[in-house]
Formats: sequence, C-alpha cells, structure tokens
Amino acid sequence: MPKLKTHSGAAKRFAKTGSGKITRRQTKMRHILTSKLPKTKAKLGKTLLVSDADFEKVARMIPYA
Repeated sequence: MPKLKTHSGAAKRFAKTGSGKITRRQTKMRHILTSKLPKTKAKLGKTLLVSDADFEKVARMIPYA
C-alpha cells in the first residue's frame, strides 16, 4: 500500500487523543466577541469530541495523527 497523505487543513483543526478519539475546537470564537457573554465565551473556548457521524471522514483525513 502507498503512504497516505494527511489533509493539511484537517491536521491544523483536529487532534487525536490517547484513546483514539478526535477532538475539535468550537466555532464563533474568532471575532465579534464584545457582544458575547463571558459565560458563552468560556463555554465556546473548550474543546469537544468529533461527532460519530463525522468521525470516519475526519479520521481518513488525519491517518497518522
């Protein structure tokens, strides 16, 4: 089998945990932060796991992560 290429955009956005799950950042934290509540910004700052529906697609893009 040939080597697989990592999708460079996905490599910057996703990371694998030690148990094999994939983490991601949340959206809406780039700009227009003055109108968001501190509670909302604190919640959006946390990382989440990639959903089951998207897991296979993302895992294919970062084969060696």
